[in-house]
Amino acid sequence: MVESVAAAAPERGLSRARRADWTLPLLIFVAFAAVPLFGGAASGSYILSLVTRVMVFAIAALALDLLVGFGALVSFGHAAFMGLGAYAVGILAAHGIGDALVALPVALAAAMLFAWVTGIVCLRTRGVYFIMITLAFGQMAYFTASSLAPYGGDDGLTIAARNTIFGFEVLRDDRALYFVTLACLVGAYLLCRAVVGSRFGRVFRGARENPVRMAAIGFEVYRYQLVGYVLAGGLGGLSGFLLANATEFVSPAYMSWQRSGELIIMVILGGIGTLHGAIVGAAAFILVSEWLPEGIYQLGALLQIRSVSDFAEHWKIVFGPLLVLVVLFARGGLIGVGRRILGRSGHE
Repeated sequence: MVESVAAAAPERGLSRARRADWTLPLLIFVAFAAVPLFGGAASGSYILSLVTRVMVFAIAALALDLLVGFGALVSFGHAAFMGLGAYAVGILAAHGIGDALVALPVALAAAMLFAWVTGIVCLRTRGVYFIMITLAFGQMAYFTASSLAPYGGDDGLTIAARNTIFGFEVLRDDRALYFVTLACLVGAYLLCRAVVGSRFGRVFRGARENPVRMAAIGFEVYRYQLVGYVLAGGLGGLSGFLLANATEFVSPAYMSWQRSGELIIMVILGGIGTLHGAIVGAAAFILVSEWLPEGIYQLGALLQIRSVSDFAEHWKIVFGPLLVLVVLFARGGLIGVGRRILGRSGHE
């Protein structure tokens, strides 16, 4: 009797841990689903557009977290996958092909093909060399897009209309696009969780800890990492497809190293290796970027200090130190801070 109770205790603890592990992601997705219910008619479109952009970048950050958090593959060219997915939509639209059933597979194929070709080379390096070579490939994609004069070059390409589905203009409604993006985010999250929890994911994570040992017991680490890299590229292409439809515009800036750096910041800000932390980090980064300049301006107006209001255009001088403080003092990112707060309140 005592032995059965003792054996059941760890199982109950494990089930509680699993439930707790799903609680925050569920709350995040419920919060996203509830956003269209709030906001008046005047601000509703702005809120939908803003949160749609949050979810688009959350998908890209989620894919990057799969690489960084579970494979220790710090890619500084991840934005190239977004750009390729976006340009697939824009170029097809320029040639009169505007159906999502064509544009989405092309966007995924272009991003995954680029990930496969570049991954063959990148994954033969390690550490800072891997970072620099992914940066180099990302910049190659950026300058290639900048040179596409028929598709706008440096000025970018305006898309006449969002993609249709079977000829129906479903995505041209902001609310419909919002829920399609939410469905893609949920699907991407579930896919990444399934991958991480699978046999493939265990090998992928094992290669992060000790690639030599994993190779010694018979696993081809290079192939596993290449598959993970291609998968992350595909998710990046998906986010690019959604971004092009949300903004109805594509630009080489989507592929810049600054955008790749922002994605890395999102992952670090939320919490590396948590998946849902990437979603939280993307939301925090974009919302602060959106509202901090306005907040500085309003503060200057309230205090009637013109110099503060003028400082609003240099808001990154404030945002930068905030990010540094999070990295230095918030171990585990925002998710880690939340867990410590909940842990202390639970002990109390």
